[in-house]
Amino acid sequence: MDSLTTAFRSGQKPAFPAEAGTLEYAQSLDQQDKLRHLRKEFIIPTRSSLKKKALNGVIPGERDDEKENSIYFVGNSLGAQPKAVRRALESQLETWASIGVNGHFTTFENSPLSSWQDLAESCARQSVDLVGAAVPEEIIYMNTLTANLHLMMATFYKPTAERHKVITEWKPFPSDWYAVQSQIRHHGFDPSTSLIEIQPSSDIYLSTESILAAITEHASSTALVLLPGIQYYTGQLLDIKTITAHAHSLGIPCVGWDLAHAAGNVPLHLHDWNVDFAVWCTYKYINAGPGSTAGLFLHQKHHDKNLNRLEGWYGADKSVRFLMEKEFKPSSGASGWQLSNPSAIDLASVGAALGVFESVGDKYMESLRDKAVVLTGYLEHLLEGLIREEVGKKGSQNAFRIITPGNPLERGTQLSLMLREGILDSVSEVLAEEGVVCDARKPDVIRVAPVPLYCRFEDVWKFVEIFRGALARA
Repeated sequence: MDSLTTAFRSGQKPAFPAEAGTLEYAQSLDQQDKLRHLRKEFIIPTRSSLKKKALNGVIPGERDDEKENSIYFVGNSLGAQPKAVRRALESQLETWASIGVNGHFTTFENSPLSSWQDLAESCARQSVDLVGAAVPEEIIYMNTLTANLHLMMATFYKPTAERHKVITEWKPFPSDWYAVQSQIRHHGFDPSTSLIEIQPSSDIYLSTESILAAITEHASSTALVLLPGIQYYTGQLLDIKTITAHAHSLGIPCVGWDLAHAAGNVPLHLHDWNVDFAVWCTYKYINAGPGSTAGLFLHQKHHDKNLNRLEGWYGADKSVRFLMEKEFKPSSGASGWQLSNPSAIDLASVGAALGVFESVGDKYMESLRDKAVVLTGYLEHLLEGLIREEVGKKGSQNAFRIITPGNPLERGTQLSLMLREGILDSVSEVLAEEGVVCDARKPDVIRVAPVPLYCRFEDVWKFVEIFRGALARA
């Protein structure tokens, strides 16, 4: 497996052996997996639990029967539940019940959690490797991704008659699109002239060259570049370092990134890449639960500047926060952008989920990436075998194609499959019947995400066998 990892991480696609299409080969890769123990730290929905119609007090997986587990390939939408989150929530509820309001200032000796008013900063300290920050003060956990995006645009998007454009890509996640359009209109400009969409260079692929060319073309009139670290629909990983440096070299004042599909998925080095700001959610690859508190990165170079911001109580420094004074004295770094006091329940979930990453060891994102590139590469290899089978059938039309880049350096753990028109519902029905959970994006795309924290090579093999049967039925 080490040789596969080395090849994929260098951007190559190694040749798998002839027996790679067997269950035994997949199981052999699982035996070589140094991170296989992490799966036991998660609760994977079972085939029976997916059919629940009412709560019954039964937690999936309590029987520890792997045959019952679903194939959970939807961590790009909602991650599986870490067992640590359940323990953290129980600790939080006991704290609240036992000492009430004093939980804001008290940390129990045997608690996995800090006092409530320190929880956000505690999560920031856990996330330095997650996003590649220089110091924890570059990170804060608060609000939701879109709310944080609005806060960052309120600070950095200062359009003028000469420089008012926002550059994004052709198919952003809708929430980003809505936020950007509303910010442009809020400042009295028209999205039809102030919002620039970078179009694919071929089919649906966004080449780095086409992105750089669009930035160059509009540089003199651009106030903000806002792009996704990983494009949610295709799973393409953009070259954050190169794009950020290019935009800055042309005098564009701010480059921001939506890392919803990148944080917890691929290694990031936001400080070294000179990213101005980034926002991300925590319910996908970070596994903190639906709607859990989002993260924000603000580069250290901005910390000492007198930047405009929308101010709120929790952005005030802790030394004056409870003095109730009218003068705003901001906390240092990104925490100075906090508004109201955050949900301690949500932050307990985030902290516990981040603790699973920390358990991997130093430079945990590099270790996870080592497994992810092979896991995704193995999935691609088996799917390409299916495509060859389809081509080999007399008069057969391809039932699907992979629209995620084949270059391992241009993707995370997600492969997006575009099905032949009209078969998505039929294929999805079979997958669900067989206990496969993945994400469909109409009209024709299935997004498949084998997350390295809790997914196995055996899961990949089983998925492809089930998918083969679903295509035959469709």
